[in-house]
Amino acid sequence: MELWERSATLELLDDLLRDSTRGGRVVVVSGEAGIGKSVLVGEFARRCGARARVLWGGCDRLLTPRALGPLHDIGRQTGGLLADRLGAGAAQEEIFAAFSDELSGTRTRTHPLVVVEDAHWADEATLDWLLWLGRRIGRLPALLVVTYRDDEVGAEHPLRGVLAGLPSAVVRRVRLRPLSPACVTEQADRAGRDAETVHRLTGGNPLLVTELLGSEDAEVPATVQDLILDRMRSLPPPARELAQLVSVLPTYADAAVVAGASDLVETCVDAGVLVPAGDGVSFRHELLRGAVEEALSPARRVALHRRALGILAGVQGVDPGRLVHHALSAGDGAAILRYGQSAGAGAARQGAHREAAAHYRAAAAHAGPLPAERQAELQETYAEQAYLAGLAEEALLVRQTALRLREELGQNELIGENLRWISRLAWWAGQREQAWKAAARLITVLEAGDPRLAMAYSNQSQLHMAAHQLDEAVAWGEQAQDLADRLGDVATSVHAAINVNTARLVRGDEGAWEALRAAHERADAAGLADHAARALVVLATVPVQLAEYGVAAQAIESALAYATDQNLDGYVQYLLGVRAVVRVESCDWDGALADAEASLTRTVKGGVAMFPALLARGRILTARGEPGAAAVLEEAARQAERTGEVQRLGPVAAARSEHFLWCGEAGRAREEARRGLDLAVSVGHPVYAGDLAYRWWLAGGERQVPPGAAKPYRMMVRGEWAQAAAEWARRGAPYTRFMALSAGDRSAVEEALRGLDDLGAVTAARWMRGELRKRGFTRIPRGPRRATAANAAGLTPRQVDVLALLAEGLSNAEIAARLSLSAKTVDHHISAVLGKLGVTSRGQAVALAYRMNLAGEAAK
Repeated sequence: MELWERSATLELLDDLLRDSTRGGRVVVVSGEAGIGKSVLVGEFARRCGARARVLWGGCDRLLTPRALGPLHDIGRQTGGLLADRLGAGAAQEEIFAAFSDELSGTRTRTHPLVVVEDAHWADEATLDWLLWLGRRIGRLPALLVVTYRDDEVGAEHPLRGVLAGLPSAVVRRVRLRPLSPACVTEQADRAGRDAETVHRLTGGNPLLVTELLGSEDAEVPATVQDLILDRMRSLPPPARELAQLVSVLPTYADAAVVAGASDLVETCVDAGVLVPAGDGVSFRHELLRGAVEEALSPARRVALHRRALGILAGVQGVDPGRLVHHALSAGDGAAILRYGQSAGAGAARQGAHREAAAHYRAAAAHAGPLPAERQAELQETYAEQAYLAGLAEEALLVRQTALRLREELGQNELIGENLRWISRLAWWAGQREQAWKAAARLITVLEAGDPRLAMAYSNQSQLHMAAHQLDEAVAWGEQAQDLADRLGDVATSVHAAINVNTARLVRGDEGAWEALRAAHERADAAGLADHAARALVVLATVPVQLAEYGVAAQAIESALAYATDQNLDGYVQYLLGVRAVVRVESCDWDGALADAEASLTRTVKGGVAMFPALLARGRILTARGEPGAAAVLEEAARQAERTGEVQRLGPVAAARSEHFLWCGEAGRAREEARRGLDLAVSVGHPVYAGDLAYRWWLAGGERQVPPGAAKPYRMMVRGEWAQAAAEWARRGAPYTRFMALSAGDRSAVEEALRGLDDLGAVTAARWMRGELRKRGFTRIPRGPRRATAANAAGLTPRQVDVLALLAEGLSNAEIAARLSLSAKTVDHHISAVLGKLGVTSRGQAVALAYRMNLAGEAAK
């Protein structure tokens, strides 16, 4: 088969397959729809012949993706243990281990070539598998090829996180480009078509070029839909109806769909409408299939989905997720209820919590015919998966529905279970009053001797702990743990131990570190992923509350990795924001903004999970004088007020005080600091009390340090700038260290200003220069000429430098070497540049930079 302008890429794939005998490799093939990714990989697999054992899987464009869809495809090819594990709905670890055995076992005499197509449609369990495999493939004799549409993967797409997490040493990225004008001209000339018209209409997209040149019309159709519909119109009505049926089946139509219609299939294939695919048929490309489906009338589309559902429901072993897709499109409520529950359970077993929640959501909408008890069970299962997917507010509403059903049934134990979850979910959603109200009612509903009472006590402990009411947290938690241990209730015992030791850790009890690690290990061993993750989250976030940012940075990575592996999206969203907060202090501001963006673009748009990301973004925007800073901090304050907790109200009061001070509103800065200070002092929080006392003094208030305030803030208020700077350096907080240095001698002040200028913190630096003039300093160093405020795109000076080197065509590694930065920092800078310019690729960034004269500015 002739592939236009792809010979070099085929040679690269061949080299990588050969190299994989010494250690596996990953090739990531990207490009727009129709650019030839599937054709390229298919031709490579064909050319491999007996040298490679090809294991091929694809992701489908279903309303809710199939859980582990590509692995199911591969399992059907391999049979054996992998197929058995998949068929039994085994846990992820067992399935992944079976796949690893398939690659390295004695059956494999040729090199495995694993192909995963269309990863932009992958479910979360498949993304977990790709990350798992990518991190281990260096020890396996295999080549993994992943294809995806880069024009459908935005900055917040979960695939980006997976690709970023793959070890760079084993990954090779291949981005397929459109055909050159010379190639298009050559092919157009052969077909007797006007080359300029063909290139203008196709942009060099190989699929469009092929379809246009294959059209018999003298007038070239302008769109893909025109092309395929012209071809459809040439078919006899029965064959056209078959092709329309195939168009509503994403990826391909099974043999059962076209059974008994071999003549019609042959007609469609001969006309170039369909192509053989496995034991069935498909359109040559999803673009063509989608064009036909979109052209159907609504009534016709519903009828065809209903027909497809009827056929596939009779096929043994069909993925229930596919049945849900057709049931939803057909509006068949009974089928949605039936298959939605089955698909949800399967997705949940395989760790695809988002997909499971989507299936249960669909089923719950049609649960009316079920008895009340079954409805309640469905709602509770749905709520559990929504919670694990990080959808706290959605899970809260579903739990409230389940509670009403249990109340109607008079089932006290299950009323209590739902109240406990309502309390927890209301806390996540930032609804403090509801959380406490449900917790109090929970204890009254459960009678003495009820085994669920232990969890009710632990839930009360957790609320006290979050509110920094440490004595109460310990008292309730110890009572809960004692009762749980007597009952042999491991889950509640671990839950309570985390609460108690969190309170002790905040108090400074060093033994609490090991106790929390032990709680994590105990929960993990018992399969209690949520509790195990919470222990790690505490180990990561309490150091932030204690202003020990260096300690926090290491712990966050462990917690984030565990939460990601367990698909606990709520924790992932929260931890990304916490890491952003730490990166603000460590002066990795591009990394902080990337984390904040990743957190805030996730599904949840309110509550506890998004607060730290808002805080980090607001502080950076304030320091850089960028528009929107006040609005971001106002939203952070709104979310903090909903919780009523000092761990959020304290930091946001400090950030808003900082914002007003730097904007020249010292009175409002004092008001913000005072409001937060009173709360921090009333609950005895040393860091927030110290921080807000410092903000109060900085904005013109009295030089007072509350009893018990954290040491570095005491030093700053007392004027002990050198000691404070040293302490902040020890704590991994160079940004706050700059503030301490600003109170020092000329050498210290100049270092602080250089640091702020390098960060692009123009507002902070301008305020600092003003304060230095008030102190009588002369010859104050000027800020950089290319400050952020003067840059039309809002780029920092360092980002402008990076953009200039991108324009020169340098790789990330070359940019890192040129600027004496780490590769990771360069990655963060580039992500920030793309985000500020509103583009998704390096090439688009460079093109826009030239149009806006930014590249020229960078070169000055």
